[in-house]
Amino acid sequence: MNPLYNAMQNQNPMGNILQRFQQFQQSFHGDARQQVQQLLNSGRVSQDQYNRAVQMAQQLQRMIGR
Repeated sequence: MNPLYNAMQNQNPMGNILQRFQQFQQSFHGDARQQVQQLLNSGRVSQDQYNRAVQMAQQLQRMIGR
């Protein structure tokens, strides 16, 4: 099941989302921009999906004050 969906079902969804993001951030290695570019180049992610993800990330950044 989708971990983000599961986090939203709990009473403190923002705390759970931030916790999951921190776990992801600690385990992520490499150049994120390069990996995203590879996903775009391979067609595994469309330009529209990428644009929506960027918008969501920007909203999240505003919410957490970064």
